[in-house]
Amino acid sequence: MEKEKISLLQRFLLWRERNIKEKQFILILSFLVGIFAAFSALLLKFLIHWIQNFLTDNFSATGANYLYLVYPAIGILLSGLFVRYVVKDDIGHGVTKILYAISRRQGRIKRHNMWSSIVASALTIGFGGSVGGESPIVLTGSAVGSNLGSLFKMQQHTLMLLLGCGGAGAIAGIFKAPIAGLVFTLEVLMLDLTMTSLLPLLISAVTAATVSYIVTGTGAMFKFHVDQAFELGRIPYVIMLGIFCGLVALYFTRAMNFVEGIFGRLHTPYKKFLLGAIMLSCLIFLFPPLYGEGYDTIELLLNGSSNVDWNTVMNNSFFYGHSNLLLVYLAFILLFKVFASSATNGGGGCGGIFAPSLYLGCIAGFIFSHLSNEFNVFSFLPEKNFALMGMAGVMSGVMHAPLMGIFLIAELTGGYDLFLPLIIVSVSAYLTIIVFEPHSIYSMRLAKKGELITHHKDKAVLTLMKVENVIEKEFVVVHPDMDLGELVKAISTSKRNIFPVTDKDGVLIGIVTLDDIRNIMFRQELYHRFNVEKLMTSVPARLYSTDTMEQVMRTFDDTKAWNLPVVDEDNKYLGFVSKSKIFNSYRQVLVHFSED
Repeated sequence: MEKEKISLLQRFLLWRERNIKEKQFILILSFLVGIFAAFSALLLKFLIHWIQNFLTDNFSATGANYLYLVYPAIGILLSGLFVRYVVKDDIGHGVTKILYAISRRQGRIKRHNMWSSIVASALTIGFGGSVGGESPIVLTGSAVGSNLGSLFKMQQHTLMLLLGCGGAGAIAGIFKAPIAGLVFTLEVLMLDLTMTSLLPLLISAVTAATVSYIVTGTGAMFKFHVDQAFELGRIPYVIMLGIFCGLVALYFTRAMNFVEGIFGRLHTPYKKFLLGAIMLSCLIFLFPPLYGEGYDTIELLLNGSSNVDWNTVMNNSFFYGHSNLLLVYLAFILLFKVFASSATNGGGGCGGIFAPSLYLGCIAGFIFSHLSNEFNVFSFLPEKNFALMGMAGVMSGVMHAPLMGIFLIAELTGGYDLFLPLIIVSVSAYLTIIVFEPHSIYSMRLAKKGELITHHKDKAVLTLMKVENVIEKEFVVVHPDMDLGELVKAISTSKRNIFPVTDKDGVLIGIVTLDDIRNIMFRQELYHRFNVEKLMTSVPARLYSTDTMEQVMRTFDDTKAWNLPVVDEDNKYLGFVSKSKIFNSYRQVLVHFSED
């Protein structure tokens, strides 16, 4: 049966090569990726809401609910056990995993990622984990694109494109936002836009959004109506909001890295679970709006029109009935959301930061405007409008993606009337955070390791190259106790003019070059008077097998050498790398990387 399946696939591949051009087949695949990504997004949203409604339907709105202390802990425990014993692989930090696949795995993502993130994040978020389902579904969509491309034996640059199509389709499907899906692939996944890549990305995004429209209706994800049109006189306040959102994004990024560092120092999963469960359950018990994705709170702040509406955010908590503490309550949520999100993922849960960044942005914008109105700091600032703009600001800052923030919020809410202030606040927030953080929360982990692919073409190509692929091993190795006669024999069998010198353990101790012995190599009377140890010289520098290509090129620039030896961590000789080999490989990768 297995042989029959393989032969059927092979026959299809042969038929496809004869009858369908590759560019046309890529469009077909991008259409399929969009459909699968959309249904994956819809399935995850259904599971999250079903679990959440089942667990919390009977909660009291006027007092504390002690099950908030239990549900989140159960969620991250179930998710952690599922990942550890069923998946047996790390599936956290979904977007970072995609960036790593682009940079270091030639666009290949493991098959289990097509379903494992859906199960783990549904358990995590449905039971109250304070994260979003968008990053897991983006990883799912990208995994679908990558594995569909691998199934049909597509080339590496096509795999990367289909991976991007999966990401675009996932964002478009879960948010009903096709333009945001396209922009996400360009800004966050950092794939270069060419005419060849534009059409497949658009097809995936539009297909996924259309599927979502058909299944869930054509309305925007959040209902929003502009009660007050934007006035040009409010531009200074919008810029100030952008700066505030940039600082909130900086706090979120730094605090999340700090808390993740604490969890990283705990070496057993059960210690991580205990710390995460205690932190998460206590925070959600005190501040129930931290439960789950938080989209109910966003809906409330965007559509409320008075304190009576906004005060309902304090339902289910000890703060119920204390309307004078609304801003204090929201300020606490603004501070503690990052700890709840970090505890969720650190304790064994699975989720992303899309929803937390939208959530924090909405609250930041509301606090900024409501505080101003309460104390008459500025002229009246409509809370709904500023809450909407805050969503764009914090998302732009956290993800270093101003275009993503602009288009996503406009498509999420239908708030196109506020397009100009959305642009201003997104750019202001982005310009604020890049002063302190050059990389987004997704890319900084890879950037520290030199494994991040970027829009900088030269750095991107070097990132795609690996040291092991450019090592040349046809150099004849000599040893320090060999005499000149033995060295000449070695020279006669070699096509290179450099000879690495190693000890009996294979450790590199120096080199002999043909130029160094040219004047004595034909004088036979000296063959037994000189040995290699006297003739060898030290190497100008050593390259290590763990070096990135950017480090390798920097070493070549510093030493002005044309050939440099490569050693492992124990200084054992592995081979040489030459500039000419690097240039040839660079050119080949650049051709694939830039192919239109």
